Amino acid sequence: MTAHDAEAETATWRLDIGGMSCTACAARIEKRLNRLDGVEATVNYATEKATVHARPDVDAQTLVETVEKTG
Repeated sequence: MTAHDAEAETATWRLDIGGMSCTACAARIEKRLNRLDGVEATVNYATEKATVHARPDVDAQTLVETVEKTG
């Protein structure tokens, strides 16, 4: 598999995340998302957005629920 093939096998989501009160909140959400199998996420506190790269079989609802459960 080439690097190009790996890129073709990922989906990208951009999630709006409101209500974060500090950078620790962003770090906690990022850590929880990255614990999901096949997920690579970054969370930006300043823009209140998460960028998530994941395998196509990862359900977007799972990502949203993970963020909501994190608080």
